[in-house]
Amino acid sequence: MAAMNPGPIAYFEGAYVPAEEAKISVMTHAFNYGTGIFEGIRGYYSAEDDNVFVFRLTEHVDRMMRNSNVMCMEIPEDRAAIETICLELIRRSGFKEGVYLRPIIYKSDLSLGPTVKGVTSKLCCYLIKLGEYCDITSGLNVAVTSWRRLSDNAIPTRLKSTGSYINSSLAASEAKMAGFDEAVFLREDGSVAEGSAMNLFIVHQGQLITTPVSSDILVGITRNTILQIAREKLHLDVVERPIARTELYVCDEMFFTGTGAQVAPVRSVDRRVLGEGRPGPVTLQLQSLYFDVVQGKVPEYRHWCTPAY
Repeated sequence: MAAMNPGPIAYFEGAYVPAEEAKISVMTHAFNYGTGIFEGIRGYYSAEDDNVFVFRLTEHVDRMMRNSNVMCMEIPEDRAAIETICLELIRRSGFKEGVYLRPIIYKSDLSLGPTVKGVTSKLCCYLIKLGEYCDITSGLNVAVTSWRRLSDNAIPTRLKSTGSYINSSLAASEAKMAGFDEAVFLREDGSVAEGSAMNLFIVHQGQLITTPVSSDILVGITRNTILQIAREKLHLDVVERPIARTELYVCDEMFFTGTGAQVAPVRSVDRRVLGEGRPGPVTLQLQSLYFDVVQGKVPEYRHWCTPAY
C-alpha cells in the first residue's frame, strides 16, 4: 500500500482548491453506494529532460470517459479538459519526481437509492508523490485467493469502479494476513483472472502468455503497453488465452503489470518456487524496456509520454 504524500492542490467542483478543502458530504451518493469510477496515472521524472512525463495520459482519460457511459455519467469536462487538469495539478504542485494522479468521476447528489440514472456526476482529481508501489526487484511471493474475481455481468470488471475494489481489498488482505505479498484471482470457472489489482503474465515454453479481456480482467493500460513492446521490440511470441491454475506452478516466469505495480516479478505461487527463484530473463528484459519507455527514452514510443512542464 502506497503512503499518501499529497500535492497541495486538488481539482474539485470545477475549480483548483487546496487539497484539504476538497471534501464531500457523508450523504454523497458515491460515498454510500460506491458509484464512482477512477483512473490511476503515473508521471515519471526524467533527470535528463528535467521534466515529469505523464505516461499514456490520453489512453487513461479515454478509458475513463468510455467507461463513464456504463455508469450513465455525464460531466462538463471533456477529454482534453481532463488531460489539462492532470498536467496543471503537477505544475501547481511543483513536483519534479514520481507522481500518481487520481481523477475520479463520482455521483455527487445527496440522495438515497441505488441507481445510476438521473444522478448528477462530477469530476475531482488529486495527485500524490509515488515511488515503488510494491517490490519490483527480488520477486513477490503470491497465493491464489479463496475470493473469486467478480463477473463482468455482476459488477463490470472493465471499469475501475470505486465499489468493485472491495473484491480486490478482500483478496489482497487475505493473502497478506497469510504471509504472502499479493493475491491471484481465479474466476468462478476456476481459470486464472489476474492479481488483486494488476494484470498477470506468465512465460512458458518460449511464449509470453496473458489472460484475455474476456476473463473478467481490467483491460490494463500497462498490460497493453507490455503486449505491444513485447511484440514490436523484443519479438516475443505473445499469446492471449485462458490460463489454468496449475500453469502458474509449472511456468518458467511470472509477473504482474499495472500503473502501480509497473512490471513486478513473481518468485513463488502458493509456496511453489518458479524457475530459479528470482526474476527471469524475459521479465527483466521487459521491465528494463518498460522503464526506458516511460521515461521517454525510446523514440518510437515517445508520444506516450506527455511532459508536464
